[in-house]
Amino acid sequence: MKGDYLGHLPCGDPLYGYLKHRIFPQLGSECRSGIRVFRTNGSNAVYIYEDRETNVRTVGKFFYSERMRDWNLAGRRLKHELDGILEFRSHLDSRIHYVARPLGCNAGLNRLLVVEYCTGEGLDSVIQRSVAENNAGLLYGKLSALAAFLVSVHNHSAGPAGVDFENVCGYFKKLLDAADELIPHDERKYLLELRRRWHDDPAMWQDREVLVHGDATPANFFFGDGPHVISFDLERVRRTDRLFDLGRITAELKHFLLRMTGSPAAAEPFIGHFLWEYSCHFPDREQTFRSITGRLPFYMGMNLIRIARNNYLDRTYRRRLVEIAANCLERGNS
Repeated sequence: MKGDYLGHLPCGDPLYGYLKHRIFPQLGSECRSGIRVFRTNGSNAVYIYEDRETNVRTVGKFFYSERMRDWNLAGRRLKHELDGILEFRSHLDSRIHYVARPLGCNAGLNRLLVVEYCTGEGLDSVIQRSVAENNAGLLYGKLSALAAFLVSVHNHSAGPAGVDFENVCGYFKKLLDAADELIPHDERKYLLELRRRWHDDPAMWQDREVLVHGDATPANFFFGDGPHVISFDLERVRRTDRLFDLGRITAELKHFLLRMTGSPAAAEPFIGHFLWEYSCHFPDREQTFRSITGRLPFYMGMNLIRIARNNYLDRTYRRRLVEIAANCLERGNS
């Protein structure tokens, strides 16, 4: 990940002084020849800054930007992500799991958070390469590593509070609202009725809340050699059901492999493998697998609707995602 080259950061820019004197010294660089700037392709105002002499890089995320003009809200989001990174890092097995380290924050510079620049192969690239090379073992291996990464955080952060499934159901409705132009009124009513049935299922309330990544999409996980996993972009960290992360990963697998192969069934072996590997970190693997797969259809359906909101996708394909989402939601209510 490097992004589009924008030029050099002017020496008179306050950001230049902050990076030169407060951030790059932590990375062993002095920025004697200046700082290059690259814009990433993400939805947020995220830039990469590179020492011209050493090529050492760091990442800057501005919470106050053209897309976010609320100064106070931007400040709260900055604090939330910084706190989330620190808590997330405290629950990881540091030998093989990693979250980009925060290097500094500067509220006066448009609510800036600076973190380490990390390298590795993204899960999105792994999925694409696995299909292109007809190498299922590649994806199976990385999904095993990702399962271990997530379960490490989930299990180490579990507290006494039970899952607030009411809040999850509220998020489901927000996603439906955001996809309003895609879903006819009668279908929306039916999806809300399915949500009500899930809401009334005691099993959806029985797990304990854990710390979740909150945006567990393929672009937010990098892989090194073997089981090494790196994550970043923890703006949406929260405490909720562990299925919030698992449902997002599995929906993304369904989406990626459907688009690449045209088959709704292409992702199923990988989804099953991912959940089975996650379950192996519990004393009773089979019982855990049954519990997770019993709750998963709701979270997977919800996340397929989340993906279907994206209008850069073809409308026919988006409708297909909604139909698959409905099938998921029906599966646990048959």
